[in-house]
Amino acid sequence: MSIEQPDIPARPTLDEYARAERLAPMVDALRDHASEPVRALRGRTVWMISSTAAGGGVAETLPRVVAVLRELGVRTEWRVIQGRNPAFFTLTKRVHNMLHGRDEGDLTEADRELFARESAGMAEELAPHVGPDDIVVIHDPQPAAVGDRLQERLGVPTIWRCHVGLERSTPSTDAAWRFLEPHLRRYGRTLFTLRDYVPDVLEDRASVLPPSIDPLSHKNRDLDLDKLTGILRDAGLLATEHPAITLPFGHRAERLQPDGTFGPATSPDDIGLLFRPIVLQVSRWDRLKGFAPLLEGFARLKASSGEDRKERHRRRVDHARLVLAGPDPTGVQDDPEAAAVLEELCSAWRALPEAVRRDIVLLRLPMASRKQNGLMVNALQRCACVVVQNSLQEGFGLTVTEALWKERTVLGSQAAGIRAQIEDGRTGRLVADAEDPEQIAAALDAMLSDEAGRAAWGRNGRDTVARRFLIFAEVQGWLEVLAKTAAPASS
Repeated sequence: MSIEQPDIPARPTLDEYARAERLAPMVDALRDHASEPVRALRGRTVWMISSTAAGGGVAETLPRVVAVLRELGVRTEWRVIQGRNPAFFTLTKRVHNMLHGRDEGDLTEADRELFARESAGMAEELAPHVGPDDIVVIHDPQPAAVGDRLQERLGVPTIWRCHVGLERSTPSTDAAWRFLEPHLRRYGRTLFTLRDYVPDVLEDRASVLPPSIDPLSHKNRDLDLDKLTGILRDAGLLATEHPAITLPFGHRAERLQPDGTFGPATSPDDIGLLFRPIVLQVSRWDRLKGFAPLLEGFARLKASSGEDRKERHRRRVDHARLVLAGPDPTGVQDDPEAAAVLEELCSAWRALPEAVRRDIVLLRLPMASRKQNGLMVNALQRCACVVVQNSLQEGFGLTVTEALWKERTVLGSQAAGIRAQIEDGRTGRLVADAEDPEQIAAALDAMLSDEAGRAAWGRNGRDTVARRFLIFAEVQGWLEVLAKTAAPASS
């Protein structure tokens, strides 16, 4: 089988969202807005097609978008492509990187044939299930040719939803768009995260729809102290001999050990998540996420003399730990580079002086349970003094959105998706050059010293997310786009 049907959790329901006083007006506005688009979509199925069911922003947001659309009355299905040939995802990862401006060499005729051949097989498997009045939504470059083939064969309306991009044109981005463009010609509409990402060839069919987070998901729901400490304990992130009511997670977080293997996260010592100032970055293992310069920047922060630091701040820096966390690479099928990137970081960690190594923790988070993985990330973010997203390029950066919603202080890069969320000095801070360890060290030093600033940035960040980046706004945007897509056939 080359197509997977992931489970869609039916909860939380809109009524459950509405029980939260702050969310109730947003639910009411969504329901009021939904009635007309839902009528326009009656009798149709909306097919959401993506490339992975776990890891990354698309896999995070789609289940809840699909569930809310269903509850509002829009028949919606989600399918995930499963390439039979491992070379397919190696190729699509190269295209993904090129859309972010990275030089990946030439895309050859053999690459085009592989992309078309694998996509054709997936389209053939999907085609018998798609009705003549249905709408097919393809997410990102990996399945772009699948929608092309379905439109050619069935004539159904198609939308291409692109979550990645670069705000400037480079030889690599131009080559990637030339590779994809023949497969995008038949799409009636395209949706981008930011206007800056729209290439010239799609300008006449492009709209903008930012992604969102679910405030009641396992990753974003509020955690009281008892729940927070319980998650840390059950996930193996907190050492304690106290008795527990809940059972340990089936798969627990693992930590890079001095011998280079991964073992228990509380070995060789407790991380200190509840007690130490924690600087955290949690992302997929991807070179574009800027893990390496962040690692070096933190090492320089720890090695700096700090002669002009006040005593309290000096102790804060001395006790600070950097936690770099990401998914177990075996759990993210569309990212074949993840294992190599993680190994590079492990090698860089091993090359650091022992005194610095002790304060840098690399965590591998299991993906066997989406719920437990989400709870681990939630707990880690809530324990952080500063959450970092040091991406060299970033389509949007939902890890930033998640941290802002939790009122965490966020240090971001100048990547376009992060700049769209962080207003420097009001909702967080931005470093000018994400590849400059000295700038990163200086920014962390300043942020760790500014207790009042961290509190204000956190409050302002949560307000920004509440207004712009919660699921209710995204679903409303989807309803508008889907209704417009359906309109020609229903008029």
